Amino acid sequence: LRLLPRQRYLRAERAEVSALERKRNVLCCLITRILKVEKQLHIDNLVFRVIDACQKGELGPGLQFLSFCCHSVDVLSCVLHLLNQGYIRRQEERPHVLEY
Repeated sequence: LRLLPRQRYLRAERAEVSALERKRNVLCCLITRILKVEKQLHIDNLVFRVIDACQKGELGPGLQFLSFCCHSVDVLSCVLHLLNQGYIRRQEERPHVLEY
């Protein structure tokens, strides 16, 4: 049995981490861009709109990126990240509605 050098595994892991970070950055940008336009949006509608934009490969007017697979868990994870960072917030009387 012959093992591959360890360095190749490290490069593969770094590439995977880098791809995940790029995906998270794109999702966070989509979320904030949508909320900037809408001002407030129900979280279900936001998730649907982000997933739809990912499938179509559209970031907004005149801007495009390669379409990629995006799931509701990915979007919700980014929503939580943005909430923790203070970029978006929940309405106190309606916590299912997000605001920019």
